[in-house]
Amino acid sequence: MSSPSLAETTAGLRPRARSIDVYRAVWRWHFYAGLLVLPFLLLLAITGAIYLFHHEIDAYVYRDLRSVPASTSTMQAPSAIADAAVKAHPGTVFRYVPPASGTASAQVGVRDAAGKHVVYVNPYTAQVLGTMVDRGGIVWLVRELHGLSYFGPIANGMIEVAAGWTILLVLTGIYLWWPRGQKGGVVSVRGAPRQRVFWRDMHAVTGVFAAFFILFLALTGMPWSLIWGAKVNQWANGNNFGYPSGVRVNVPMSKERLADGQQTTWSLEQARMPMSMTGQAAPDVPPGTGGTPAAPAAAAVSAGPHAAHDASHAGMTAHAGHVGPGAALAQTAASDDEHAGHGGGSTPPAPASAVPAGPAQAPIGLDAAVAAFTRLGMAPGYAIAMPSSRTGVYTASAYPNDLSKQRVVHLDQYRGTPLIDMSYADYGPLGKGLEWGINVHMGQEFGLVNQLLMLAVCLAIVLMCVSGATMWWKRRPSGALGVPQMPADPKVLRTVVVLLAIGGVIFPLVGASLLVMLAIDQVWSRRQRTATGEPG
Repeated sequence: MSSPSLAETTAGLRPRARSIDVYRAVWRWHFYAGLLVLPFLLLLAITGAIYLFHHEIDAYVYRDLRSVPASTSTMQAPSAIADAAVKAHPGTVFRYVPPASGTASAQVGVRDAAGKHVVYVNPYTAQVLGTMVDRGGIVWLVRELHGLSYFGPIANGMIEVAAGWTILLVLTGIYLWWPRGQKGGVVSVRGAPRQRVFWRDMHAVTGVFAAFFILFLALTGMPWSLIWGAKVNQWANGNNFGYPSGVRVNVPMSKERLADGQQTTWSLEQARMPMSMTGQAAPDVPPGTGGTPAAPAAAAVSAGPHAAHDASHAGMTAHAGHVGPGAALAQTAASDDEHAGHGGGSTPPAPASAVPAGPAQAPIGLDAAVAAFTRLGMAPGYAIAMPSSRTGVYTASAYPNDLSKQRVVHLDQYRGTPLIDMSYADYGPLGKGLEWGINVHMGQEFGLVNQLLMLAVCLAIVLMCVSGATMWWKRRPSGALGVPQMPADPKVLRTVVVLLAIGGVIFPLVGASLLVMLAIDQVWSRRQRTATGEPG
């Protein structure tokens, strides 16, 4: 048998050489991606793991404010509770949260010269239990750290960068893990902690088991991103005054958005606020159709001022305003509770002249508004935002873990009739899909199982960050960064970069960061060639 010729040997080596080049190119950009987002991933994973249990944390840490002894007494009227809060903490009321249960306190949002506060009141005795800064406490700090808003709007933009590069990290990581004949390090961990192979296998094996869930978290985190999320939301929800197409909007609308004054669902961030009709009859539309239910004010009041005692705290509303019978209660600006995103009411409402003039009419007041929302069947966990002007509305928002019970109702402040009543069922396919993904992301869709699963994924991300950093530290040459070697064929690297650029086109901030990393890679490559004496 004759030996293979040199040409045959060379031809046989070409596929292997190309395979090595591709591996090096992918590894190089996997390294860059990890270098860029590892600190953010570590922060997001730790804060995300904590925030999964935000209800439990709040209930335990602030139990002296949030809970009261069970009583057979009748609860005080909402207006009396609000008056007690304002008497203890003078200011104007911007939000009222009915008691969550028979053993829960009522919450009254009050604004004063120093800012916004939440006053907790025993609903049976109207005794003030204590006060907290609005958007204060442990959970709020964790939430702001998780969204990077704690560090300002520029840092908040890193959400899109971190999520986009995480997707690229997972895809390149799967390629690097893919078995190529090796027996170990595929689903098992070799070696001991003192060896680099142990940390390599720990990183790879953890990553491949958690890959799907990490991709899911990255993709469902994108709706909160600064550019991509905002643009997709504008495209998906920019019509019908920002409401899903199935919702009938046949009432006068202001220029103020629901999200200007409170944190709402992703699908309602473009939704505009309706206006109370000061001198016109409200249209009659059957309830539950996403339109305007016919509900006379008399029927709303007949439920009684104590009808809301079974409602619980949703925490996601805020418009300030006239509260009704209590003399201390006045109009104020918008706000929100501990799960809120941004407040303010930056878009001014439509001028009063935009609403047909009519005879003067007194607002129904907080007691009748609470009764009306309870009669409409708002899910336990709703909060009421007050009208922000003469044409403003009472807005009740409920965002329980059960998506089917999420609901927003805008109530005419003079007649007590719902102007817009919509729920999760009114969302389109895109809205439903994204809201479902966000709910799972936050550990809310499947109860404790959902929380524990997302906790395991967060812990896996922490382990991958630690193992990746340790593996790099053990591999890197002394005094050097340890960037993986360039492929011998530059065309291979360019092909990998082009594939990465597809993600940059879809996610603009990822594309911008890719250009920065390309520039850094070019500078670094020139330095390496200069140091080794290679031709440039």
